[in-house]
Amino acid sequence: MGSVDTARWPRLVLGVATLLFAGVIYAWSIIKAPFELMSDGIVINASQLGVNYTLTVIFFCIGSFTSGQISGKTTSTQRLIISAVLLFSGFFTASILIAPLREGRSFIPLYLTYGVLAGVGIGFAYNTVIGTTNMWFPDKQGFCSGVLLLGFGMSSLIIGRIADFMGNSDAIGWRSTYVCFAVAIGLILLIAAFLVKPPPAGMVFPAPKASKSSAQSEEVRDYSTLEMIRRKSFVLIFIYTGILSASGSAAIGFAKDIVQDAGATAGFAVTAVGILAVFNGFGRLSSGWLFDNIGLKRTQFVSSLVNILAPLTVVLALAVDSLFLCVSGICLCGLAYGFAPTTASVFAARFYGQKNFSKNFGILNLILVPAPFAATLAGRVKDSTGGFISAFLILSACAVAGFFINLGIKKP
Repeated sequence: MGSVDTARWPRLVLGVATLLFAGVIYAWSIIKAPFELMSDGIVINASQLGVNYTLTVIFFCIGSFTSGQISGKTTSTQRLIISAVLLFSGFFTASILIAPLREGRSFIPLYLTYGVLAGVGIGFAYNTVIGTTNMWFPDKQGFCSGVLLLGFGMSSLIIGRIADFMGNSDAIGWRSTYVCFAVAIGLILLIAAFLVKPPPAGMVFPAPKASKSSAQSEEVRDYSTLEMIRRKSFVLIFIYTGILSASGSAAIGFAKDIVQDAGATAGFAVTAVGILAVFNGFGRLSSGWLFDNIGLKRTQFVSSLVNILAPLTVVLALAVDSLFLCVSGICLCGLAYGFAPTTASVFAARFYGQKNFSKNFGILNLILVPAPFAATLAGRVKDSTGGFISAFLILSACAVAGFFINLGIKKP
């Protein structure tokens, strides 16, 4: 027992540190600054930048899916090396594009470099680190997933603040910042490639705590990916977690712009993005704790309530020009978004088993493919109406529908 604990807790710390840097995807509302085109102090290409965030998340999901599908034929080391190469390439080539895009040229090269290369690289790191580290914590699935995803979600607070400082520094600037990020993230993932390893065969772990819920304490059958996607439970989980991600996706993509619409200064807007990251991370950690301690169904009711309140609070805040309510609303959006990946991870393990976890988790992670279209929607609404109220009203209606979908989720 002692040797197991000594071996596995450093693995969790390593996983958190790796995902902290891979989670740079969530800092887009800050690091998109060098690509913004301004007219009379107003960003005139919000929709194009929203498309880039959407593409990054889509290819992040594709990378996670691909990593899971090849997990049986490759090692975690090989998959993390692929991640390191892709992320370095994506950030380095994006740094070259800063000057041309400020001259108003096509955004397609940015989509191909940052959106595709970096997105796929992040997905490879995400699936590999979570899948491999979870093997060390079969007795604490919710907690392990929550802590790992906390590191991933906190990236916009820590990495985003560093990027904002470096990018706005006269001595460094945004181009050098992107180059530094390319080198740092690539190097960290390369180091992780040789340290993130599955447990050795035959290692015995503590038994899970006895659950008050008989459904949770039942032995879980190992489903193949094909068997999983044929289950009604999979379809409902896929739809529900996609809805759960939508408001958070819109808030993450435009958090800085939303709070500025409510009257925040540019400096406080950056801080608000960091606060959103804290709640995003807290949602991941707290949902993991809730899954382990109060069960699946009760945790899903909590997530439904938060998901309904989140966009409604943003709508109210913008309607009455309340900065306090606006910050509260985007924090709730971050909290709801934090529930989504932990939900996918826990359901993949508790409904469909550990044997094919990486493959099944990669499939469930595709829930994030439709979610970033909420950011595209928000950008288009901003361009056409000058505000975000209509977009968050639509998201509120989706959240209410998600509550009823949640009622139908049952163990296969």
